[in-house]
Amino acid sequence: MRPRPYRLGRRRPAAEQTRSRILAATRDLLTAAEGVAGFTIDAVAQRAGVARMTVYYQFKSKGGLVEGLFDWLAEAGGMLQLPLAFQSPDPHAALDRFILTFVRFWASDRLVLRRLRALAATDPELEPVFHARDERRREGLRVLVGRLSPPRDAVELVDVLHALTSFEFFDALSQEGRSPDDVAALVQRLVRTSIT
Repeated sequence: MRPRPYRLGRRRPAAEQTRSRILAATRDLLTAAEGVAGFTIDAVAQRAGVARMTVYYQFKSKGGLVEGLFDWLAEAGGMLQLPLAFQSPDPHAALDRFILTFVRFWASDRLVLRRLRALAATDPELEPVFHARDERRREGLRVLVGRLSPPRDAVELVDVLHALTSFEFFDALSQEGRSPDDVAALVQRLVRTSIT
């Protein structure tokens, strides 16, 4: 009797469907009335209809799960448009596009992003996930600031722009009922003021 041939290609779509189900369950838990209190690997597995070990197999850890969720949200929130900011020959237009891309992402799933940030502040396993993402945003700003005519203090300017493009700043500006485009326009004006 010959062994049955192994077909990895057929298993891949099923694994992707499972992964998407787990990520959707994670997002649903974070939007639930109990908020971050109900967010555990066991609760995610139960909501996704998979075994706890399946979550670990897919994501390796709680931090990996949050990283995967962030990537999933980023794709849905338009972050794939971010490279266009770096392709703009005009450094000011590039900064405007960078800001608009982040504001639209922050607005795409605001409650989940707010609760994820709260988790990062209280869970030592998750803090590095957010720190790494914030540092990537900072690195992008360094690149864009480096394209401007020599700023007085590039390090200080990057720090200011990093604060102005943060979720927390976006969230505070959105409290007054501003639309994402209104927030983006306001941040763009503040950035131009910081640059001059």
